[in-house]
Amino acid sequence: MSNFNDFIDLTYSIRDKKVLEDFLFGVTTDKERAELVQRVEIVKLLVAGKPQHKIASDLGVGIATVTRGSKELSQGRFKVLRKQ
Repeated sequence: MSNFNDFIDLTYSIRDKKVLEDFLFGVTTDKERAELVQRVEIVKLLVAGKPQHKIASDLGVGIATVTRGSKELSQGRFKVLRKQ
């Protein structure tokens, strides 16, 4: 794989949830998986309208981490999370 788009193409091509899980467990560490889950939780809370400082406090993360999620959200990312 030469770039992130190759990674996206590969993961998108995996249609079986168990195969995808096996692949993602293989290419990530426990810490990386926890960070990904936490980032998604941050965005969900932002979409729900929770204040940034409250999110940071509740999740034990820095305000900069939450602000980064907010910035990406304001740029139109995370459409899939806005529908939930």
